[in-house]
Amino acid sequence: MGAPSELGDFLKSRRAAVRPQDVGLATAPERRRVAGLRREELALLAGVSITHYTRLEQGRAAGVSDSVLDAIARTLRLTEDETAHLRDLARPAVRRRPAAPRAEHASPSARQLLAAMTDVPALVLDRRGDVLAWNRLGHALLAGHLPREAAGTPADRPNLVRMLFLDERYRERYADWKEEAHLAVASLRLVAGRHPDDRALAELIGRLSIQSDEFTALWARHPVRTCVSGRKSLRHPAVGALELSFESLDLPGSEGQRLIAYTAEPGTPSDAALRLLAATAAAPAAEPAPFPLG
Repeated sequence: MGAPSELGDFLKSRRAAVRPQDVGLATAPERRRVAGLRREELALLAGVSITHYTRLEQGRAAGVSDSVLDAIARTLRLTEDETAHLRDLARPAVRRRPAAPRAEHASPSARQLLAAMTDVPALVLDRRGDVLAWNRLGHALLAGHLPREAAGTPADRPNLVRMLFLDERYRERYADWKEEAHLAVASLRLVAGRHPDDRALAELIGRLSIQSDEFTALWARHPVRTCVSGRKSLRHPAVGALELSFESLDLPGSEGQRLIAYTAEPGTPSDAALRLLAATAAAPAAEPAPFPLG
C-alpha cells in the first residue's frame, strides 16, 4: 500500500478510463497507442504543466495545491469519493512505523444496543470489515454456519471482505455477488488510502491478493466508493430470498467502527421471511461478557 505507487496507479487507471471524445478532443482512433487520455492531453485540459502532472503520476506529490488536484479531478470526472481518495494519496498522513495490530472490541454500550435490537439484524464492524459483535438475528442472517461467539475472539473473528471471496457459503448469500464484491473492494480501497500505515489492513489485502484471483483483478482496477446505505438482495438457506435495506452508522469515539442494521419493508415477503428467521433462529445465548476495561 505504498502511497507513491498507489497515487500513480490510481491516476493512470482513471486517465485510461476517459475517452478523448468525452472531453471534446477529436482524434484519429487508429493513431492512438494508449487507452484513454495521454498525459499531455490531461495536463492541457486540467491547465497544469506536463512536468507537474508527470511528477504526480510518479508519486512525487510534495507541495501539490488544492487547485491542481481539483482541476485534475474535474478533468478525470472523478466522483466525490474518488476525489477524496486522490487527496488522501497525494497527501498521506505523516508516515509512521506500522504498529503491531491491536485487537479491537465493540464497546459495552454498543453490545447493549445490539442486544436490544431483537427484531433487527445488526452487527458492529471495524474499518477493515472484522465483525466485532453481532446480535442473534444478524448472525443468523449473514453467517449462521459460523460460531456466534467467534466475533468475540480476535484470532477467530470473521471478516466480511475475506468471507465474500473465500467463504463459499457466505458468498452464496448474495444474489448479485459481483456487485457486492465490487462494493467491498471499492470501500476497502478508500480505507487503505486513508490509513496507509495500518498493518492489519495491509496484511488482509496481501492475503486476499494471494488467495483470490477475483480479489486481485478487482483491486487492480482501483475502484473507490463508500456505501453507507442501500439495498441488499440476499438468498438465505432457511428462509429464501430477502430484499433488505441497510444503514451504516459511524460509532463516535471509535477508530472507524460502524454499526450496520438491516430492515425489510413492512408487509412484504422479505418482512415475513425476516420474521420467520427471527422465530426459527436458535434461542439467544448469554451475551458475551464485556471485554475487561483494565
